[in-house]
Amino acid sequence: MAQLWRIALFLGAFFPVSTIGQVKATWTPDGKAFWYRSDTAPEAQRFVLIDATTGEGKTSPDLASLGLPADPALKSSATGVVLRPTARTGVTSSLRLVNELAHEVKLFWISQEGKRLPYGTLAAKGEREQHSYEGHVWLITDQGGDPLAVVEVGTMPRTLVIDGKGTTPVKTEPPKSALGQPSPDGKWSARVEPGAITLRDLASGEDSALTASLAEKEIFRGGIAWAPDSSAFVVSASAPVSQRTITLVTSTPEDGLQPTRKEIDYTKPGDALPRPSLVLFRPGSGTQDGQVIDRTLFSEPFTQSHQLRGEWSPDGKEFYFHYNERGHQLFRVLAVNARSGSVRVVVEEIAKTFIDYSQKTSRHWLHEGGELLWMSERDGWAHLYLYDLATGEVKNQVTQGTWPVREVLHVDEAARVVWFMASGLRAGEDPYHLHLCRVNFDGSGFRQLTGGDGTHRIEFSPTQEWFLDTWSRVDHPPVCELRRSGDGALVCELERADLSALAALGWVAPERFAAKGRDGKTDIHGIIFKPASFDPAKKYPVLESVYAGPHSAFVPKDFGPHGGMHKMADEGFIVVKIDGMGTNHRGKVFHDVAWKNLKDAGFPDRIAWINAAAATRPWMDLSRVGIYGGSAGGQSAMRALLDHHDFYHVAVADCGCHDNRMDKIWWNEQWMGWPVDESYAASSNAADAAKLEGKLLLIVGELDTNVDPASTTQVVAALQKAGKDFDYMPIIGAGHGAAETPYGSRVRLEFLKRHLQP
Repeated sequence: MAQLWRIALFLGAFFPVSTIGQVKATWTPDGKAFWYRSDTAPEAQRFVLIDATTGEGKTSPDLASLGLPADPALKSSATGVVLRPTARTGVTSSLRLVNELAHEVKLFWISQEGKRLPYGTLAAKGEREQHSYEGHVWLITDQGGDPLAVVEVGTMPRTLVIDGKGTTPVKTEPPKSALGQPSPDGKWSARVEPGAITLRDLASGEDSALTASLAEKEIFRGGIAWAPDSSAFVVSASAPVSQRTITLVTSTPEDGLQPTRKEIDYTKPGDALPRPSLVLFRPGSGTQDGQVIDRTLFSEPFTQSHQLRGEWSPDGKEFYFHYNERGHQLFRVLAVNARSGSVRVVVEEIAKTFIDYSQKTSRHWLHEGGELLWMSERDGWAHLYLYDLATGEVKNQVTQGTWPVREVLHVDEAARVVWFMASGLRAGEDPYHLHLCRVNFDGSGFRQLTGGDGTHRIEFSPTQEWFLDTWSRVDHPPVCELRRSGDGALVCELERADLSALAALGWVAPERFAAKGRDGKTDIHGIIFKPASFDPAKKYPVLESVYAGPHSAFVPKDFGPHGGMHKMADEGFIVVKIDGMGTNHRGKVFHDVAWKNLKDAGFPDRIAWINAAAATRPWMDLSRVGIYGGSAGGQSAMRALLDHHDFYHVAVADCGCHDNRMDKIWWNEQWMGWPVDESYAASSNAADAAKLEGKLLLIVGELDTNVDPASTTQVVAALQKAGKDFDYMPIIGAGHGAAETPYGSRVRLEFLKRHLQP
């Protein structure tokens, strides 16, 4: 059933991104049909009911005509409210307010930053219709400002009855039982107290103090994990480690004159980390002493936690946990035998560079069959492997090819089938486009289930029989289809966006472009934004928006407003964004360029790409090339003027992690390794400050809790010492992303225009 979407967005005035091509399905209880709301104009919508088995549909301006119930009125049912910030902006909706109180109330919208923005009052016994968006949070208070109710707006217009009792229960921590953590069979209970563990026999009420031969200064750290058969439990122990803190100064506090300061915990590369031990206890075994598990196989963990967490096998014979060795070149899944306390390796990954532990060590336990579905890059691409848990041997490789598995979405253990997202499957298509696939556990029956030339977002039906497939590109509006999960067969097309209203306003989609990278054979992908008033007879300065963090890829792939880059282009620039080598999702060789080499940032590929684009686009003026970015992008923006000032002439670096020794541990040790070595200094902008040529603006937020602001001020000091000319703009009261504040973005734009548009 094909329908049209009308999208009205131009420059900064557009519907929220989530409304562009979104079908949010509400399934019927039997899982055979669903309905959704479609916005046909800014203040108009219709409702669509789809029979998933046939694809037949009905439309109506209201739910009642489709035989579906409307959302019931919200009536307070608890004694308190929980205030939370708005986390998302969905489809346009509304909130009807009914004040049953004998006094007026105040209405506030809670912003994404958690601030209360006043929206007037509602008289006693009054009613009011408030326009809003799905996901927006509203607070109602009494005249003195005390909260009465808080509500998150839904897809459908809702009614909130204000009776003074609130609408959201207060979340409180449950009282800790003096009995501690009970065993599954109800016979025992164990609790951790400072430096000790107490075991209680629940039948007799008798307590026993448990002991273990811990290393010096180690103490028990809670987190008791009982075996399912109650025969044993494990608990962690560790010694204290010193915690680094950084100090942030609020120079101009809103509620006072004198500056204030606060210290926050902030662990940096090379800092000491906890080295937790694991202790095994066997209640009823006749001994009060726990067995400290031999740490040989997990001696140097990368963790900021004092606890080792894992899970038991259903039969209680083994306790499984993972070990990510510091330096990120060794990763293991380990099993502790509940009877002997011995440790064995179930899975082991070894890399000469780094293991992307946060994204490519996905695991799905298949205890029923004694198996583990595991993700690894051991063949150069992220793929799935089936392990035998008892032997620790690979039974078979489930997926294979010169493309990566990106995410496991659903595993059907009974049918022995896995559904997953992958990219790079089809020659001639953008290798970052996500597609849904399925394959049997034994590697047979592989099938790509989505077909549109774009990146795909998937939502399964509750029964997993069908899925909604919404696909798009930056230059192709969204299409939403209903397909069968078994074979990907199309049931029906649900919606297809119509851009005619947008095109009539002069909006032009960004242009996709690919060119060979530094090796002359690998395709590098990026996009080009032109000004709304583009004239091919003119020459425009080129401005690169850069972010080269190895954790992902950053060129947008799906349709959307991409307002920041469009807005910058409309100021008279050709804006480009590129994913060079060292970024993620293109295989291990492509990714490994970043290893101990964050200063590379893919610049040889970016420069080759821009040169190739300009070769057939004479309106790109390569005598005026600028670059801007924040965080890791700020590091790269400044690096452009240190190592590549023959190509880049102007840079704005916002809140840059200019020296990886100064930044947070988890992000930097992942790519730069451990121990901290000379590679850290080699990638430091501060260490290379004397190499600066070109026009540089440094921006930083004085209250940045993400990247230590001293990372920027140390660069300032190094530039001053080297006698270099540059601009520096601290943004008072701002945190990370200070260049996105109104003042910061204005200063950035004026700097770029002044030096690139003389």
